Amino acid sequence: QLQLVESGGGLVQPGGSLRLSCAASGLILDYYAIGWFRQAPGKEREGVSCISRGDYSTYYANSVKGRFTISRDNAKNTVYLQMNSLKPEDTAIYYCAAAHEISSWYSGGMDYWGKGTLVTVSS
Repeated sequence: QLQLVESGGGLVQPGGSLRLSCAASGLILDYYAIGWFRQAPGKEREGVSCISRGDYSTYYANSVKGRFTISRDNAKNTVYLQMNSLKPEDTAIYYCAAAHEISSWYSGGMDYWGKGTLVTVSS
């Protein structure tokens, strides 16, 4: 069964860090571009970061550039999102998603989605 499962969310104070994981079963993540998205209450879903297949190029939304880092561990079939210097406005449900082409991240039209993990940044 094809699944993407996010983990690592939780409650963190402003300025703190979290590392999200996206583990896959039923598909080999190395064959896909993997994106992280988030959706805050009352807001539209937005793309946070993406890592391509092949050359592993990385892309970030301006709001997280310099604070978040996306990476892959192909041996573990897992993609990570390291989030540092977290702000209250980073509070959202974070989703990972897979697509064959990096262009899908820009459009939000990814092929496979996880169910999300909640990140709350609050003092």
